[in-house]
Amino acid sequence: MASSHPLSSLTAQEIEAAATLVKKNLSERAVFCSIALVEPTKEALAEPDAFSSIPRKMRLVGYEYNDSNPDGGFEADVNIGAQEVHIKRITEGQAPIGFTDVVRAIQITKQDQGWQEAMRLRGVSNFELVQIDPWPAGGYKHPSIPDGHRAHRAISFVREDAKDNGYARPVQGLIAHVDLTVGKVAHLEDHGVVPLPPESGRYTAEHQPSLQPALSQLEIVQPGGPEFEITGNFIRWRNWEFHVSIHPVNGLVLHCLGYRDKGCFRSILHRAGLSDMVVPYGDTDPMHVWKHVLDAGEASLGNCVNSLRLGCDCVGEIQYLDHYAIKPDGTARRVERAICIHEEDYGTLWKHHDGLSRITEVRRSRRLVVSSFYTVGNYEYGFYWYLYLDGTIQMEVKLTGIVGVSAIHEGDERPEFAPLIAPNLTSPIHQHLFCFRLDFDVDGRTNTVYEINTEALSISDDNPDGTAFQANSTRLNSESEARRHVNAASSRCWKVVNPNKTNRLGKPVAYKLMPSSTAASLASPNSNVAQRSGFAQFNLWVTPCEEDKLCAAGDYPNLHSGSDGLPMWTKQNRSIVDRDVVVWHTFGSTHVPRPEDWPVMPVEYCGFVLKPDGFFDRNPTIDLPPIEHCSENTKT
Repeated sequence: MASSHPLSSLTAQEIEAAATLVKKNLSERAVFCSIALVEPTKEALAEPDAFSSIPRKMRLVGYEYNDSNPDGGFEADVNIGAQEVHIKRITEGQAPIGFTDVVRAIQITKQDQGWQEAMRLRGVSNFELVQIDPWPAGGYKHPSIPDGHRAHRAISFVREDAKDNGYARPVQGLIAHVDLTVGKVAHLEDHGVVPLPPESGRYTAEHQPSLQPALSQLEIVQPGGPEFEITGNFIRWRNWEFHVSIHPVNGLVLHCLGYRDKGCFRSILHRAGLSDMVVPYGDTDPMHVWKHVLDAGEASLGNCVNSLRLGCDCVGEIQYLDHYAIKPDGTARRVERAICIHEEDYGTLWKHHDGLSRITEVRRSRRLVVSSFYTVGNYEYGFYWYLYLDGTIQMEVKLTGIVGVSAIHEGDERPEFAPLIAPNLTSPIHQHLFCFRLDFDVDGRTNTVYEINTEALSISDDNPDGTAFQANSTRLNSESEARRHVNAASSRCWKVVNPNKTNRLGKPVAYKLMPSSTAASLASPNSNVAQRSGFAQFNLWVTPCEEDKLCAAGDYPNLHSGSDGLPMWTKQNRSIVDRDVVVWHTFGSTHVPRPEDWPVMPVEYCGFVLKPDGFFDRNPTIDLPPIEHCSENTKT
């Protein structure tokens, strides 16, 4: 059962052995919702010769439906080698939503007499065709549900058959508040009957009236095979080296990422991945006003990872990594092809035509793609890490799936809140805000963060035409100073500098965080939404590194009041100068739905870029050999 590297992904045998140990210390009603490797410390990973002595530890999280003594569930740390188990009860918040919760919420709702009668009033009597979507109760748990009880809100949709798209026909105005602990609908909201929308939302090929001509075949081949090498979950490509894994909350994570420069490995990121995310809805409709799902922390996004398909999700010379999650009973669940690794051509890397010699030099760009996809309810999220030949690192999030919906009476559209996307069907305005935790180790652990703003200079003797502008650099000294917003007008970016390492020009080496044009949360700072997802109030946070703090909304945001996470941690206002620092970057999309987003939304993109800034002595791809047919250097 021993692993070759301390960061190796968990095996099925490890998962089941750990669960067996934990179950001996719990009641028969206990179920599991997640398992994760307890990652070794930076100090431990800095000593490769001692890897064999690092204990293999994992953390299992779960809950019981215990109405006599309810709490937030359990957190169990297991040392497999020593056969040791340490269990603590969760007292703030609750364990994330598990598969058992979802199944239980559906069953409870459909068995409720009040819900059945409300459905009959809407002309629905075949409950087998009703799709129930359980949502987190969040910070809006109904007063009829006691503290400590697990809770969901259940909303309904009607399908024509088992393979229909139920989202085309939402049951408007009906919300079941489900007490999972005692197994009943504690309260049924009914805001009145609205007819089901008339049109189908089927999106499969066989249900389209006609199809366009097929795309011509596009083959991506590498006759010599791909250039990357994979050993376990360790990947080496060109000058890049890193480990990759899937965490139940953080999803796709890169570990110990660095670049081999002139034969020497140089660290850049110790750990990089999603820390949490929130999807706040802006509609005042009672079906949506309460929605603000923390899809990572509440719903365990990593447990929702897809099994990818060659030629569909990934194209080219592909290699995959499997992932093992935990089932409610403690057995392992294998997700085949959970992580996709491949190379892509990315156009021109650099080029110049010399007008005097009439010689042109050009090099092609290429990137390594490491990706995974997750389905959380009606939405899909793709997370794509791109590594480029020139040292650039990019995170791109791809958003697709099916938008949230409401049924309306004819003429009742409120386009400012929920535009019409199909007859009698609207979709609420909402945001998707992602907070990434970037544990920088730029050539070592002593780093400092600067903010760069490009600003125009006033007219003066030195600037008589008013054309001058300059890049101003401001050091962020404390956690409070580092609460920052994106500012596209000043091309604002942030630079992580190692003051103890210099390049050949005598300047400190650095990496630059370049945000996209993105949004912060639009919810009032005093709202329940903002309190529970405080990380979304700013686009940048910087904290001293605490390796056990991985999740921006705290470890257990499910049914949590919202007093945990980045806003609380940064109240200490600690120094972040010449420290081992973590950069937290919030970005995302404000989505005003369109008819073109129905019945399935085309991919929308958001993300950020990390670029070397003095990390290298010069262009690190200047020595890249030209492609053979581009190397003749003939006059053009």
